[in-house]
Amino acid sequence: YKGRLRATDEEVAVKTCRVTVAEEHKRKFLQEGRILKQYDHPNIVKLIGICVQKQPIMIVMELVVGGALLTYLRTNASVVTTKQLVNMCRDAAAGMKYLESKNCIHRDLAARNCLVGQNNTVKISDFGMSREEEEYIVSDGMKQIPIKWTAPEALNFGKYTTLCDVWSYGVLCWEIFAKGGVPYPGMSNSKAREKIDAGYRMPAPDGTPEEMYRLMLRCWEYKAENRPHFDQIHNIVENFSTTFR
Repeated sequence: YKGRLRATDEEVAVKTCRVTVAEEHKRKFLQEGRILKQYDHPNIVKLIGICVQKQPIMIVMELVVGGALLTYLRTNASVVTTKQLVNMCRDAAAGMKYLESKNCIHRDLAARNCLVGQNNTVKISDFGMSREEEEYIVSDGMKQIPIKWTAPEALNFGKYTTLCDVWSYGVLCWEIFAKGGVPYPGMSNSKAREKIDAGYRMPAPDGTPEEMYRLMLRCWEYKAENRPHFDQIHNIVENFSTTFR
């Protein structure tokens, strides 16, 4: 929902949690607020407050004018420039570099969970699955896991580190250059997983700069330890964005 904060008269975004939802969903909902309240970065959606005194529970966040990145890419596919797409990848890398410095594993990085602000600034959002740990092992099965965005070691062993987010970042970059395309087009989740384990990697979307596709492939290294960390990724994309015309 969109709301207005009385104290400052600013427009805000409000997320609510229905009274009837399962405890697991409530826990995820509050987890997002707990994590976000500690963070302050231009490429992370800003938390204003959490309202828990009355039902429904509400999380109040900055209103990000452009809405979801996925929708934005699909709506503006014919007008968005390659330079803008590179800058979106740079913004996402800056936000993820910040999260990595806080030992936060996002676990659900994708275009649907990013927002577009003023001047096409991308902000990371949707922290419902996030964990503030260097390593996180899933023990409750792989319910609601976004298969096509998730690293092999997380799918196969339930093991999450920031390097799993790096894999997802590679898929996010692919989505950005595919202007909102669905990853592994024409493949089911199980087929995509099988092909990845066999060594398949998606080809670059049309018009992707070679440097950006090389970075995607590095993010999709099967062994997590062979992937770059976000500080390195940010340096690569930042340098490329300043030289790209």
